[in-house]
Amino acid sequence: MDKPLAGALVWLRRDLRTADNAALYHALKAADRVWCAFVLDRAILDDLPRADRRVEFIVESLGDVDRGLRELADTRLIVRHGQAVDEIVRLAGALHVQAVYASHDDDPAALARDAQARGALADAGIALHTMKDHVVFERNEVLTGGGTPYGVYTPYKAAWLKRLEPYYARAYPVERHAAALAPLPHGIPAGMRSLKDIGFQPTNLAQLKIPCGSAGAGELLADFLGRIDDYAHARDYPALRGPSYLSVHLRFGTVSIRELVRAAVERTASQGARTWLSELIWRDFYHQVLHHHPHVVTHAFRPAYDRIRWEHGAQADRHFDAWCAGRTGYPLVDAAMAQINQTGYMHNRLRMVTASFLTKDLGIDWRRGEAYFARQLNDYDLAANNGGWQWAASTGCDAQPWFRIFNPVSQSRKFDPAAKFIRRYLPQLAALPDALIHAPWQARPIDLEAAGIQLGRDYPEPIVDHETARRRTLERYAVVKDAA
Repeated sequence: MDKPLAGALVWLRRDLRTADNAALYHALKAADRVWCAFVLDRAILDDLPRADRRVEFIVESLGDVDRGLRELADTRLIVRHGQAVDEIVRLAGALHVQAVYASHDDDPAALARDAQARGALADAGIALHTMKDHVVFERNEVLTGGGTPYGVYTPYKAAWLKRLEPYYARAYPVERHAAALAPLPHGIPAGMRSLKDIGFQPTNLAQLKIPCGSAGAGELLADFLGRIDDYAHARDYPALRGPSYLSVHLRFGTVSIRELVRAAVERTASQGARTWLSELIWRDFYHQVLHHHPHVVTHAFRPAYDRIRWEHGAQADRHFDAWCAGRTGYPLVDAAMAQINQTGYMHNRLRMVTASFLTKDLGIDWRRGEAYFARQLNDYDLAANNGGWQWAASTGCDAQPWFRIFNPVSQSRKFDPAAKFIRRYLPQLAALPDALIHAPWQARPIDLEAAGIQLGRDYPEPIVDHETARRRTLERYAVVKDAA
């Protein structure tokens, strides 16, 4: 049976893999000749620091995609560096394709980009087809009985699980149709880029041993599945190897969400696997929130919470700078900030603790913290980052109730009892005994002297008193208590 299209271009974005790739599969099914391309988009890259782990991760992962295409059909990935829409329209024209295929991206900026691309391609007589790939259920696929989007996670999860059937988690059989992948025509170079080619510098990605590409994701998944039974407990303790560490791979699509869901469902006799599946469902939940409520990018999910008066001025700026630098005087908070600053990763429990500290102890607008995480996180994803910050600030759906405030010392003692995590990132406190390291300001002078520590010199005094800050927070949130 003849295919409807002579040629198609697959525009890879946050789906950097050849296996189980929805856009690639649909293009291969529809066209006689298919090529794949990725654009290092200057609209995004030009505003980034010249050493950015995410850019290095992408560049390394593109090499993995290129190898995958060569293995499938002895063809190459086309890589361009420029304005994404301009490059795709130009490339589609040069290849004489009738359609471009890409995966959905509900980031408002990405939607605007895709609308521009659709119009520009249409002007050239080329169609743009986009489809779901990044989540299991998207947009309007999981709605309430009244046809409205869910605003609370627990009923969303129940509906999500009820809807899940093997069909929704099965892999797209790209390999079966790989014969449609075509060699690059003469005059169309692959154009693979190095960091230097695009004006970036190497980071500490290699020293951190962060594996890139689908091969790296496979290594991490195999390792995690060997310890998934412990996940429900171990995931809360930052000193333990509890998480899957696959978040950056999910962000850039070097692993398929369907593969992870299948792995979880196959192991549902394990509490660890069930808990992990719940975390994957949270990810879908936040993406559907962003789709239906794009105002969350700049405003509280619940509008009443925009009435909160956050701290501002010189002291608030000093407090924010201390939080960013890990100089708050609260060891667990400071160790967590050292982790994100040094590695681009932060343990999920600590994301909650640090976000709570910024918003509830320091009284600083959650949007400032969200923006800092957006710059620092290797796995930065707008939907998840925004959802997590609004949860911590009690402004979002399924938010931590505004009157519940994490105590950073209690969290430290509970989830890092032997202070292994604190000592890893704050070696200046290493000599303090476990009983004192979580709150050094409570140590006697003789204990500090024995540990070789002088507060204010080797480690800061607390910049706020937690109990005083807690009372101020209760007053601050009183303006919206009727909306809780």
